[in-house]
Amino acid sequence: MGFSLFKSKSPGFLTPAEKEQVVEAIRNAESRTSGEIRIYMESHCKYVDPVERASEIFFQLKMEQTVERNAVLLYIAVKDHQLAIYGDEGIYTKTGVQYWRELVSHILQEFNQEHFVEGICQYVYEIGEGLHSYFPYDRASDHNELPDDIVFGK
Repeated sequence: MGFSLFKSKSPGFLTPAEKEQVVEAIRNAESRTSGEIRIYMESHCKYVDPVERASEIFFQLKMEQTVERNAVLLYIAVKDHQLAIYGDEGIYTKTGVQYWRELVSHILQEFNQEHFVEGICQYVYEIGEGLHSYFPYDRASDHNELPDDIVFGK
């Protein structure tokens, strides 16, 4: 499955305006939940299975250290046309496998229509809604546990 839009991106993958659009989507989604959302992008996946790579990145970014274990990582290997979603045990056990399959399906639909940034933002919105359902924001106790920026690998 190819994503032709990936091929047209610079080594930075996203323009500054696109980066800001994605970061704003993360901030908006996290404003309704105690959950955390991160995005990691790199050119190539170091493993055959992108879920394994997502798991490695998840722990490198110390995403398992959120209080409620409710962090989610979207991993994208741009040139390999691979992606994976990795959710910590707190959110994964509440949503189940079908929820994650549907998220992947939705984002792939956007990517296949060459709506790359829109697909990422839609994913962020959908996962934010899922997190809100199980981990709503509590003004008295919640704080941003992880940075909202996009992490770029090589």
